[in-house]
Amino acid sequence: MKKSLYLLSLFIIVVSCKEATNKKTDTEVSKQADSLTAQVQQVAEFVGQQVTGVTVSTAGRIFVNFPRWRKGIDNSVVEITKDNQKIAFPNKEWNSWEIGNTAEDHKFIGVQSVVAFENMLYVLDTRSPLFGAVLDAPRLFVFNLSDNKLEKTYLLQKGSYYPNSYINDLRVDKKHNKIYCTDSGRAGLIVLDMTTGITTRVLDNHFSTKAEQAYLTFGDKKWENTINSDGIALDTKNDLLYYHALTGYSLYSVSTKALANGTNKEVEKSVKLVAKTAAPDGMILDENGTLYFADLENNKIMYRKQEGSIHTLVEGEKIRWADTFSIYNNYLYFTNSKINEVTGDISTMTFTLNKIELPLK
Repeated sequence: MKKSLYLLSLFIIVVSCKEATNKKTDTEVSKQADSLTAQVQQVAEFVGQQVTGVTVSTAGRIFVNFPRWRKGIDNSVVEITKDNQKIAFPNKEWNSWEIGNTAEDHKFIGVQSVVAFENMLYVLDTRSPLFGAVLDAPRLFVFNLSDNKLEKTYLLQKGSYYPNSYINDLRVDKKHNKIYCTDSGRAGLIVLDMTTGITTRVLDNHFSTKAEQAYLTFGDKKWENTINSDGIALDTKNDLLYYHALTGYSLYSVSTKALANGTNKEVEKSVKLVAKTAAPDGMILDENGTLYFADLENNKIMYRKQEGSIHTLVEGEKIRWADTFSIYNNYLYFTNSKINEVTGDISTMTFTLNKIELPLK
């Protein structure tokens, strides 16, 4: 009997210690999350101007963009200087177009994304103000950052876009001399040959580029919208392009070799379901193959290691629809576009550009 009581007491002590250890671990995890959230640094804020895209050049120049989803857009593309000035890029004239005006070749109409690559700034113009039909061909303006002059303009050709297309994001693939774009209005990807300027549409209305549902959930509220292929990330080491519908939970990849030289059937055959994830907006891949993306519905930024495990980088109120990412000097830059919070007039709303230092690999 005494032996039984001794064993029972020993068992209770072991279980109690284990529970205490688990509680301690939970507390440590919570403190770590709080610490990371505290490390989020605000780089710039924009009152009444809903920022979406961000990119940082190799020289550390910061550019952001503001889509023309409503009237009252001050500038489509802005450079944030080291002394926190917000300067229209490349100048005010390029940013002077207003809704109702005739489309002009050397003015931004509806900029959705900016990407700095090898001292060039690629500005993606949807040519679709107010989410309406495209006014003329969606295009990529390429500016040389040495002198801020227009270097080249790529026009998407008929057949590679539709009147209801909304060309969303891009990646430059120097290895295959291509540029890849997502179309979130009409599901599909566009492949642009940088030498010929020819654009080809692939995975048109394909299951991998289509939205999986027509809403996202934020607490007890539904944000109702159907957004197709949106986020995009390029893995040049493994010749893969990652992409994701915004209203969906599936991360896909496609072979860039197939995109560069394959037939439509070969492209479709190379599509792979990579993982089930949270619903994100933009995505970015670092030099180690780690993929960063948002969990929009839960105010988080996540990352997926190359071996497949998914982790939380940061979460909390400082993450408000983390829209677009850029990596510079071991910092992850991201915009808070608060898309789910906008219900009308945004003139008093504040949108932010932020950064957080990444854990050293």
